[in-house]
Amino acid sequence: MKTFQKFSLLVAVAFGFFACGEDNYIPGQGSGGNGNSNLPEKVEGRVVGAYVTYYGTSIPDPAYFTHLFYSFAELYIDANGAYKGFKVQGSEARFEQIASLKKSYPDLKICISFTNTVSNSDNAPNGGFSLLAKSDTYRKTFANDCRTFLQKWNLDGVDLDWEFPGLTWQAGGTFDLAVDVANHVLLMKELRATLGSRYSLTYAGYCKGKETVNGGSRYIDIAAVAPYVDFVNIMTYDMDEAPRHQSALQSASAYQDCERAVKVYLDAGMPANKLVLGIPFYGRRSFSTSPMSINYKDIVKLNPQSYKIDNWDEAASVPYVTFNGQYYCGYDNAKSIARKGEWLLAKDMKGMMYWDYDGDDPAGTLRAAVWEATMKK
Repeated sequence: MKTFQKFSLLVAVAFGFFACGEDNYIPGQGSGGNGNSNLPEKVEGRVVGAYVTYYGTSIPDPAYFTHLFYSFAELYIDANGAYKGFKVQGSEARFEQIASLKKSYPDLKICISFTNTVSNSDNAPNGGFSLLAKSDTYRKTFANDCRTFLQKWNLDGVDLDWEFPGLTWQAGGTFDLAVDVANHVLLMKELRATLGSRYSLTYAGYCKGKETVNGGSRYIDIAAVAPYVDFVNIMTYDMDEAPRHQSALQSASAYQDCERAVKVYLDAGMPANKLVLGIPFYGRRSFSTSPMSINYKDIVKLNPQSYKIDNWDEAASVPYVTFNGQYYCGYDNAKSIARKGEWLLAKDMKGMMYWDYDGDDPAGTLRAAVWEATMKK
């Protein structure tokens, strides 16, 4: 789950920038770090959300999160514009593997996260959420399909990652500035009515709210959807590229930062206890120059003769990597996560989430840090 600034609209395939690889987690033996037994106890009502991808390889350790967002499922719309249901991306065996964690961890909340892009070989971008949300019939059918899917797999909720009403990241994708934002609200309202209180409803939120542009608007009407959602996963990363920080707590020079992004939601009327702060498990270098990003597990393995990690910007409260003395990428480490945790708990926010689980190092450094920061008493 990723987002980009307005100047990166031409960057293609928003979800293809992350390297995936194995970590050393062995089911039943923990993930390293501080060890599961040393983690703080869960504080009721707080959320640690882990996005787990269809192309990932690890079996995530539920000791480190309260909510798992399986990424992704995609819409199927035929060439005539008719909604035909949805499927998980990639191998269904991978999804089944993750969904089966409920059998051993019944308190774990597993949600299906929907993307507005298409990756399955038997599908094509024939309208996406923009087309689906225009139809009252399709909205109802989709909501009913979601409920049936959750019941079938014993899951706990729906996470909508429409990035974003009023624009599209995928070549051949569809958007409508005139109606997307309003129709997104109608879709969320329909999902809440159909799912009821038994299932959770969340969405991946941009670091900005509804924005008026020529021809209509884009992004999400935060105030209008607030009554229907349990919480918002704010994507407070990819907020800029080198030589600026992508996930600064505070940085006036960056396109956006965590403090300003959260203020957007609070000012729009979203309660603080419905806000979950996003943490990147990768470094952002660029939106157009390869390599565009680098997973944390690869950052810690960079050659120290050329790269220096854990440079610290005290004003921004985040680290960064330099290459031969020049700024290379911005990222998060255990220190910045702890700092962000103190900040968000002081605001009575709900917790943190991260994209994505497989980006962490084999010791589980970042996932342990997120849990500790969120569950601090």
